[in-house]
Amino acid sequence: MAEEREKKILSLLEKSYPDAALVLHYKNPLELLVATILAAQCTDERVNKVTESLFKKYKTAKDYANVKQEVFEEEIRSTGFYKNKAKNIITCNKELVEKFDGNVPDSMEDLFTLAGVGRKTASVLLGNVFGKQAIAVDTHVFRVSHRLELAKSNDPDKVESELCRIIPQEKWTRACLVIGTHGRRTCIARKPLCDVCVVEKLCNSPDKTCVSK
Repeated sequence: MAEEREKKILSLLEKSYPDAALVLHYKNPLELLVATILAAQCTDERVNKVTESLFKKYKTAKDYANVKQEVFEEEIRSTGFYKNKAKNIITCNKELVEKFDGNVPDSMEDLFTLAGVGRKTASVLLGNVFGKQAIAVDTHVFRVSHRLELAKSNDPDKVESELCRIIPQEKWTRACLVIGTHGRRTCIARKPLCDVCVVEKLCNSPDKTCVSK
C-alpha cells in the first residue's frame, strides 16, 4: 500500500512540473561547483545575483586559486558565511589545479577530495552536468520528503538513502528536481499552498493549511 502511494505521489509531481530544473545559473561544471558551494544556507536567487558578475571575472580554476581571500570574501559577502565559503572555494580550486589539471572530476570519490564538497554538492554536479543519476537533498527536498512521508530521517544523507530505495535509479536526478521544485513553488516552508497541491489528498502532514474533503 505504501509503495503504491509513493509511486502515485511521484507520478503526480512529475506530471505537474515538466519544467523542473536547477534554479542556480551555470554554463559549465566549474560554475555549478562554485554556485553550489555558495548556495549553502543562502537562497539560489541571491547566489545567482552574485555569480552574474563573479563568472565574468573568474573563468578557470586557476583564476579562483590565485585570488586573495580578502578580495573574494567581499565579492561573495552577501551569500552569508562568506569567510568560510571563500576559503573553501579558493582551496577547492587549488586542488582542482593540482590534482585534476583544473577540471572538475566526474566521480563521487574524486569530488569528495575537494574542500567544501559534501554529498549534496557532489550529487548536484553528478546529476546535472555529468549525466549520472544522483539525489541531492537540499532544504526543499528534505522538507517535502518529510511532509509526504517519503523519508523519516533527520540526517540529509540518510534521507538520500531512503529516497534512493523508493525511486527507480534511472529517475533519481529527475525526481530530485521535481521534488525540489514542488518545495519551492507549492510546498513552501512557512505556509504551504495546500489548496493548489496536486498531492494534497495523499498528504498527512501536520503542516497542512487545508483539510481534504
